[in-house]
This record gives sequence, structure tokens and C-alpha cells, in this order.
Amino acid sequence: MEPRIQYAKTEDGVSIAFWTMGEGMPLVYMPDIPFSHIQLEWRGRGSRRWYERLAERRRLVRYDGRGVGLSEREVTDFSLEAQVLDLEAVVDRLELEKFALFATVHGGPIAIAYAARHPEQVSHLFLWLSYARGSELRWVRRLGGLMDKEWEVYTETVARSLLGWSEGKGASRYAEFIRESIGPEGLQRSWDAIRQFDASDLLGQVRSPTLVLHRRQFPFGDVGIARNLAARIPDARLTIVEGTSPAPQQDDAEAVLQAIDEFLGEGEKADTASEGLSADIVHTILFTDVEGSTALTQRLGDAKARDLLREHERMMREALEAHGGSEVKTMGDGFMASFSSATKALECAIAMQRAFAGRNESAEEQIKVRIGLNAGEPIAEEDPDGRSDLFGTAVNEAARITAVANGGEILVANVVRELAKGKDFLFADRGEANLKGFDEPVRLYEVRWAEEG
Repeated sequence: MEPRIQYAKTEDGVSIAFWTMGEGMPLVYMPDIPFSHIQLEWRGRGSRRWYERLAERRRLVRYDGRGVGLSEREVTDFSLEAQVLDLEAVVDRLELEKFALFATVHGGPIAIAYAARHPEQVSHLFLWLSYARGSELRWVRRLGGLMDKEWEVYTETVARSLLGWSEGKGASRYAEFIRESIGPEGLQRSWDAIRQFDASDLLGQVRSPTLVLHRRQFPFGDVGIARNLAARIPDARLTIVEGTSPAPQQDDAEAVLQAIDEFLGEGEKADTASEGLSADIVHTILFTDVEGSTALTQRLGDAKARDLLREHERMMREALEAHGGSEVKTMGDGFMASFSSATKALECAIAMQRAFAGRNESAEEQIKVRIGLNAGEPIAEEDPDGRSDLFGTAVNEAARITAVANGGEILVANVVRELAKGKDFLFADRGEANLKGFDEPVRLYEVRWAEEG
């Protein structure tokens, strides 16, 4: 059954078309700017299956932005700020208090702006083939010049560029979809606005758990754009899937759906809250240590060095909160944390290193952190002030593993690698290491956290 089209009114008086389907936690799916038509999309078999699948476990909200599809066409303002108003209008009309937000390609800067300004509302942020600044994707510049040609030629060129030059009827159908979505005058204004999109200054203000999704073979924006985006959003994750299509429902669509489901599933409050420390369960222990902290203090002085370490502590706590880790204690220039899941501990460690790498790109003073992980059944005790702590061989070994890592590295014991078997982590065998205080050498593995271009 086709969803019922409804309308919301923006602050500047533009009527925005939307539909909803399913029940549960809302997922607001933004328009595929600048081509969107929520009714025609539903009537397409592939898109309909995609939306039905997304709505199986949640309430899906889909809308057309201003000037496209079934929304009001007679508009002149396509700016980022104006299109944030479109999203706000739909959210207010449905009285959504908290929801996940999915943005594709050019919708990314709009979603970033909204998430940065409304952290209490956006439970999860998904950025598909997206960017922060409008000039980053090559196809905006490359195809924009064709607007001077005949309209049908332009739409056919766009369709074949996106779907592949060997496509026949599929490209023609998509070209027709483009012509139904928007007219040439509106599209020219939309392209002009997209070139001016810039949410790069807001990336560091995004507090919602964020998943950046990218296709490895996407021809109009390489993996480096996605990697840079994930590095600049605190604790963001990056997932690379195979294929060339800009549409998530094409190519390896099941991998995209699985990534969405898993990321949303981890977001349940009970799962992401810090785990309590208790005995008789396997803990994955994570230690961090700021490389060269003593030399840092000597060079900068106590006050400036402490400011830098406070920044390290803040970034660590944000990562722990996002990945369900329990802070056990701080040690001046390092952290000790515990996880009930080796997978979450590894994801947290990777998020930490990516966050510091992103920070270091523009910082005068570098913060390079070594991270070590081990797993076992430590002893849990409370100190006289009632604070929980963990002790034992597993804890001591984790600390020693951290000590032999270099800044920017994640080293783990074999037990952690075994617990995470079958997951998408890359481990490099570093051989056996003699750890201080241990009679027998320990085999260590390096976790590769930087995505390959």
C-alpha cells in the first residue's frame, strides 16, 4: 500500500511533502538532493523494497526538500540554512523528540548542521557518500557546465554518468525521474547552492554517534573524503562497502542495511551505557598512554601541558561513552577502561585513534596515544571511597602491552583477536614480545585502524 503523502510548513512558508511507514524508533531519511520524488521512488520496485526493509524495525520518515518532487516548487532559496528549515519542519510536524538521521551525498552538510545544533534530538547520524564542503565531490563541478545545453540531453548525461555509460533503459528511466523531480531553473539554483554548502566548522560539534558509509569504487568521491569526514567528527566510524552506485539500494545493498541495523542496534540505551565492574566475567581491558608526556611538560610547562592532557581526557571519555566502556581510572597521562565486549573495546580504540589523527591534522601540538588491550577475568574491588577498580594478571598484561606500543598504535593480546574473530578488524602479527614482569613472551597483534585509500 502506497504511503499517504502529508505536508509540513517551514518557518519561511514552504510546503514540504513527506510520508511515514512502520513503527518504532524514527529514522528520518533525507532527500537525495537535488533529485527527489517520494511518490515516484515508492513506485520503483528497487526503492520500494529498500524503504520496506528499512521500515521493518522502525518508523521510517521520507520527505522531499524544497523545490523538488511533491514539495512546493516555486522557491528561490536552496541554501544550506533554508534546507535545514525543511528538516526542522518535518520533525516538528511529527513531534519527533529523538530520531536517527540518514543523509545521502549532498544532504550531508545539512544533516551535519542539524545534528550539531540539535544534539539532544539526533540519536544516530548516517552520512552516505557525503562530505562537509560542497566543492569536495567532483561531479558537482564536472556536470554543472552541461546546464547550458538542452534539458533532456543534460538529464540523460547525468543519469548515464551516475549509473554507468553502458546502462540503457535504466539510465533513461532515471533521466525521466530527474525531469519529474525538478526543472532546469530550480536545478541550476540548487547546484549553485550546493557549491556553497560548508559545514566543515561544525564537524567537531557533532555529538551524535555517527556512521560514515562510503562505496570503495564510487567514481565521484574517493575514500579519502569519507576518511577525512569520519576523522573530524568525534568518535565517528567509517564503513566501506563495495560498488560504484550512488544509491545505497544498489550494488551491495545488504551490507549497507546490515551496517545500519547493527549501528542502530548498538544505540539502545541499555547497551551503550557504561558497564558496571564486576567479578566472574570476562573483561576486555584497555589502557592508553600519551607518548612523550614528560618531554611535553618540559617543553610547554605544567599549565599548557595539563591543558593538552585535559583535551586527551575529554576525547577519551567521549569515546568511552559512545562505545559502552567503563572508565576505571586515570593516571595523569593515561586511562584504564573496561568493556564487556572485545568488539566494542576494539571499535572504541579505533575511534580514539581516528579522533586524535583528525585533531592532529590542524593542531600545533600533537597528541599521540598508544593503546593496549587484553582480556581476562580480573579481580574487582572497591577502594575506601567506594570507587571500583580491577586488578590481576589480565590488567597488568594490558598495561605492559600499552608500554611497548608506539604513539598512534593499537596493540592487542592474541585473546582479544580471538574474541573478535569474524568481525571486520584488520590484525597484523607483531610477533612475540618480552613484557616487563612476565616470564614468558606474549604474542601481540597490531590493529590497523587507518582506512586504505
